[in-house]
Amino acid sequence: MRNSTHTRPGLGVVLVLAASVLWGTTGTAATFAPEVGPLAIGAVALGVGGLLQAVVAGRGLVRALPQLRARWPLVLFGGLGVFAYPLAFYSSMHTAGVTIGTVVSLGSAPVFAALLDWATDRKRPSRRWLVAAVLGLAGMAVLSVFGGHGNSGGTGQVGLGVGLGLVAGVSYAGYAWAAHRLIGPGVDSRVAMGAVFGFGGVLLMPVLFATGGPLVSSWQAFGVGTYMALVPMFLGYVLFGLALRHIDATSATVLTLSEPVIAAGFAAVIVGERLAAGGIAGVVLIGASLVLFALPARRRLS
Repeated sequence: MRNSTHTRPGLGVVLVLAASVLWGTTGTAATFAPEVGPLAIGAVALGVGGLLQAVVAGRGLVRALPQLRARWPLVLFGGLGVFAYPLAFYSSMHTAGVTIGTVVSLGSAPVFAALLDWATDRKRPSRRWLVAAVLGLAGMAVLSVFGGHGNSGGTGQVGLGVGLGLVAGVSYAGYAWAAHRLIGPGVDSRVAMGAVFGFGGVLLMPVLFATGGPLVSSWQAFGVGTYMALVPMFLGYVLFGLALRHIDATSATVLTLSEPVIAAGFAAVIVGERLAAGGIAGVVLIGASLVLFALPARRRLS
């Protein structure tokens, strides 16, 4: 294992940014298959991608089965998060547009992650965290009320899209929290991700079978579904896992905050999304919130 020796941090940064670029394409890619609903897109993306994560974990996953069985509530909790996240995330982008759906989903995740830590470990949030949370919540409120004008994409149901984005945010925080808690003796990061994503992928299969008919209605729709599962969801997480061999998880997580910016750029250039002044103000507030979350914590002398 080389997790403790980060010999090539530059490579780790490049790998995380490459993964973020791939993840940032998902909302725009989904617009190329308008006949496929957001539930089917979410189910094929993280359902198939999640099962592939379990396959990659392979023998390590089998060897860790006793430890995983002993900690099955965490696997269950994380798997439910993986199940809910893509359904809410792609529905959020479908209703509110790629930019708003992505920014709210990913911008709210740090708030929910800190709340989980607070509830389970009694880790009180810092003053800076509170400021960041207020900015983020204010930005989401502004998006809900004033973001529904202009060519913002989606079906124009911005309030509903923001609500679904919050569901995606709490789901994202939930499966990340569970995977982090699983990592320990006998369960490395790849095995933990394989267990959580694999279980979530199994849960998503009935949704895929029920809603995925349009994915095979045309070669373009099939290509979009295949791309979503193999490139951003599978290859993106493989790159992220490789990056963790060179940089620590905190640095990697901070770098993934570039994803909303990348997604917004693709939406503007390729899809032609344009936010009105209120929407831009909301995105700026959430962006400021993410910057505060990304700053390293100050060390206190005890």
